[in-house]
Amino acid sequence: MQLNTIKDNKGARKSLTRVGRGIGSGKGKTAGRGYKGQKSRSGVSIKGIGFEGGQTPIYRRLPKRGFNNSVFTKDFAIINLGDIQSLIDAKLIKDTVNAEILKSLNIIRNAKDGLKVLGKGELKSSVKVEAVAFSAKAKEAIEKVGGSVVSLVKEETPAKKTKSEAKEKQTRLEKKKAKKSAK
Repeated sequence: MQLNTIKDNKGARKSLTRVGRGIGSGKGKTAGRGYKGQKSRSGVSIKGIGFEGGQTPIYRRLPKRGFNNSVFTKDFAIINLGDIQSLIDAKLIKDTVNAEILKSLNIIRNAKDGLKVLGKGELKSSVKVEAVAFSAKAKEAIEKVGGSVVSLVKEETPAKKTKSEAKEKQTRLEKKKAKKSAK
């Protein structure tokens, strides 16, 4: 066998049907589109799903309901107790587990809003776990084995300004107005 003699198995590569190439092909003349109408023309803007022949579709006739709070959801990198134990058994982790260590071991891709530890699996070794959030079961299991739980709460930026900042801004605006009126 040589590279120039290698071939696919018969029927492995099916050639595309060339439409509109004469009646003998079986897909000639109208090329499988039927006669006349919008769908036989090129540039058809009819989408199959939700299109009701020009009538306002049901998803637009019905009113919107509810709301979505997805802007405020937290996106945690998640690890289970069983995963931590398997890392300890493989001697990849000694005494401390945190997002940086897990990221360096390629267990989590990025810390996002922090690391959350969940209670799936069993933990046998005592270990110090540093994370932003813990499930109640995970916290209990870690402490039961003799490990310690360190909760790292990410600091939120304050939404409201303090009174002194608001006053400073007000005085700056007044000075700008005074300069404009002096001109």
